[in-house]
Parts: sequence; structure tokens; C-alpha cells
Amino acid sequence: MNPDASQGAAAEEDLVQLVAPDGRRTDGEQAAAYRDRAAHLGTDELRAMYRDMVLTRRFDDESTALQRQGELGLYPQGRGQEAAQVGSGHALHPQDFVFPSYREHGVLQVRGVDPVDRLRIYRGTEHGGWDPADHNVHLNTLVLGSQTLHATGYALGVQRDGLVGTGDPQRDTAVVTYFGDGASSQGDVNEALVFAAVNNAPVVFFCQNNQWAISEPTSRQTRVPLYKRGEGFGIPGVRVDGNDVLASYAVMAEALERARTGGGPTFVEAYTYRMGAHTTSDDPTRYRERAEEEEWALRDPIDRLAALLRAEDRWDDAWAADVEAQADSLAERLRADLRALEDPASTSMFEHVYATPHSQVEAERAWFEAYEHDTAQDERDSSREAAR
Repeated sequence: MNPDASQGAAAEEDLVQLVAPDGRRTDGEQAAAYRDRAAHLGTDELRAMYRDMVLTRRFDDESTALQRQGELGLYPQGRGQEAAQVGSGHALHPQDFVFPSYREHGVLQVRGVDPVDRLRIYRGTEHGGWDPADHNVHLNTLVLGSQTLHATGYALGVQRDGLVGTGDPQRDTAVVTYFGDGASSQGDVNEALVFAAVNNAPVVFFCQNNQWAISEPTSRQTRVPLYKRGEGFGIPGVRVDGNDVLASYAVMAEALERARTGGGPTFVEAYTYRMGAHTTSDDPTRYRERAEEEEWALRDPIDRLAALLRAEDRWDDAWAADVEAQADSLAERLRADLRALEDPASTSMFEHVYATPHSQVEAERAWFEAYEHDTAQDERDSSREAAR
């Protein structure tokens, strides 16, 4: 069991929540401070969030199954974190730029990254998978926390390009970096917070606290709520119910507005739970108990939004069936197109190493091509010799 019970209890006191687990709209000071941020979301917007959450979970389940079948080398599950990702993703403007880690499947769904492209790196056919310029989403980052420095540097560039505080909503730009509770202990994250704070960078640090950094509970990462770490650097922090898609949207909307208008960075802690394994090479039964998982299952983010839609007469069975049909189609296409991916040319490893041609890389490419040619010739000669 996660031994951080005291911090979990404190989390309920300072948690921004707009929708309770049973689908009721909440009251209180925390809700009142952010309710207006989500007041304009109507039936179409709420249904779009629900759809993205359902498709994200189906993508997650199908990808896990594909890894178990040997079609992927590894896969990091995101089940349970759909609201934090989809809600925050819907608050983004097209010009905003995102730096993910490796579990932001819901953010990639919202930004329109093709499902097959998201898995190329786990299939081993590419180091990336998509062109960041097509979606304003950087490639997945597997080195813990390093993307926070990349995001801060990019934000400083945005700032110096005059794309902050202009008053033009189609021009003002924010940068977002996603990372986990475990990554928050990395030196890169703390360095990024320093640079962002002193330069008033237009960046949002979105930390998904899913309670477990692989097998280490949050109590082994910090003695105070994670969002308070920002305050130590001079960055305002807020803790949001990461299983509440409306609250995640509202908190992110405020943080993004602050960044775009020149107000500087924000540290957002989305208090959520990883319902699955850290990756498909992990066995969570070794370090957490079934009772904890069952408790968090009652806070399922998709069920919560469905309950809200039903309570407010925004639910329609035909529409919901269509969403499920879309999920089935996504899974079918994912299986077929992933298995159809061809292995890349071995010389592709020399591409995109540097932005411009590099003499050493070109020399290594030439050597490798000659090596491959000679190896292939030796194999042909051996085959002919054996045939005699």
C-alpha cells in the first residue's frame, strides 16, 4: 500500500475539483475559483472530451495487447490518466507547443498524432514517429525529465520572438511540458524550474502525480505536496484532481493564459493514479495492494464524465455506441497498420543526427555502407560455394 496516507488526505483539502466521482458538480472555494474557466463547455465539448478519453483508453489497451503478442518491444500504460491528459490537451491553442514524456497518449490523441505513428518508437522502426511541426508536439522523451529543459529553452525562444503578451489570441504562445512525479526528483526538472522562474518563461510544468514512480511511492519523492515545489522557485503551483477532466481543463486554461500574457510559468500537479503497470516490463503486484487499486477504480475518469453527461441529460445511447464503434475501428486499424510497418533501412541511423551535414557522420555512413556491401558479397559467395 502507498504509505503516503497523510499526504493523500491533505490532497483532498487543496485539490481543485469541479466534478465529484459520482458525476456531481462540486461546490467550495477551490471549485468557485476555477468554475468560470469551464463554464462555456457545452454538450459538444464535453462529448468531444469523452470521445478522446475512450479512444485513448482503447489505444492503451490495444497497445498493451500488441506488446504481449510480441508486436512491440515495450509499452508504457496510461490507463487512469486520461482526464488529466485530455482535459489539459483541450485547453491548448493550436500555436501552443507541447513537450511530452512517453505516457501522454491522451495529449497526442487531442493533438491529432496518428495512433500508428505513436507506436513506431516502441515497434523499433523509428526513433521518433511524427514531424513535431505538424502537430506542435515534440517527439516522446524517454530520458526522465530532460524534456522540461527542452520546453523551457523553447519557451525562452518564443518569448524572445515576441510571441508573448501581444494581446492577439491567435499569436500569443505558451509551451507545456508533461512529466511524472518520479521525474520531478531529476536534476533536469529542477534546473528547468530555475531557468523558467528567473526568465519568466511562458511555460507550464504539468506534473502527473500517478502515485508511483515505477515502484517508489510519492512519499519517497517528497515530504510536501509536489505542487508546492514550484513555490520554492518562485513559480505559482496548483494541485488539480487529475481524474476530473473539467478541472484539468480549467486549471490548465488558467496556467496557459498566464503564460501567453507574460505572467510566467506555472507548476500544475495533476493528482491521479496509474491503474496499470509502469510499462509492460513492470509488475505492480510486487509493490502495491489490490485494495488501493480498487479504491482508485471508483474514481475512474471516464466513468466520472459519463456520470456527469447522464446527470445533465447530455448522454445519448446512439452517440455513445458510435464512440465505441470508433474505438473498435481504431483498434482494428492499429493492429493491421502496425504489423504492416516495414523495417527501416539500416543506414537511416545516420539521418537527422545533426541539422546540417557532418563530416564524421558521413564518413561513418560510408564505412557502414561498404561493410554491408562486403558482408552481402561474402554471403552470396558462401551460398554459391555451398551450392557446388
